[in-house]
Amino acid sequence: MSVALQEVRPVAKRALRTEAPAAVSAPDFCRTCALSSACAMVGYGLPELSPLYRLMEHLGPYRAGDAVFHQGDVFEAVYAVRSGAVKTRQLDKDGHEHVLGFYLPGEVIGLDAIYPAQFPCDAIALEDAQFCRFSFPAMSLLATRQPAVQKHLFRLIGQRLGMRQLLSGDYSADERMAAFLVDLGDRYAARGFSATQFRLGMSRGDIASYLCLAAETVSRTLSRFRSQGLIVLRGRALVLQQPETLRALGKNLLAD
Repeated sequence: MSVALQEVRPVAKRALRTEAPAAVSAPDFCRTCALSSACAMVGYGLPELSPLYRLMEHLGPYRAGDAVFHQGDVFEAVYAVRSGAVKTRQLDKDGHEHVLGFYLPGEVIGLDAIYPAQFPCDAIALEDAQFCRFSFPAMSLLATRQPAVQKHLFRLIGQRLGMRQLLSGDYSADERMAAFLVDLGDRYAARGFSATQFRLGMSRGDIASYLCLAAETVSRTLSRFRSQGLIVLRGRALVLQQPETLRALGKNLLAD
């Protein structure tokens, strides 16, 4: 399923920030970051993360529609989402967009570009967003010295690829939507947020493209879930009223 391409503003590389925004401290952000386990493996306990944090490059803010990187750009770094949300997408020869994934605060973008050293997709901010940029050559050197770090990076890659492969199977709209909502909740919960109350940062069209459904099917499925008491949805504010029912419905697409 594809949707017509919306205009994306080309963005020059953002100036680097030397400090985190005042609203988010280094340890607080790092506690939610998917790379924090890798840091801990090499002796950076969370209370001692501040020196490491200052070595990172901090990018942003990016506005909704801004490109973090483009398909074909040389791969030099991975990006941890500090705030906001991001989608990755590819364009077909007719300029139609195919959404590949969504990334939330604390999640890492770009690990699928390791080979052939070019980004295979665009990364587009869905809302105001900020990032931590990690030089991949430096990270790669660390991984060769610390097998546990290398293993952690491979696990992160596998997590994102697994869901995408499952979505290519023969599943109903209800199964796809239920799995999608539960997966979002699980990812928020893994970083200390609510698993049942969160904001959908992506549009219905983006969800449709990602789930390989028509936009009308997405709207009908969400309306049906709402009428069945499975969810409460006001604008983009979502509450999973019956998370276990949704989990059972989407179990074939969810990780064990």
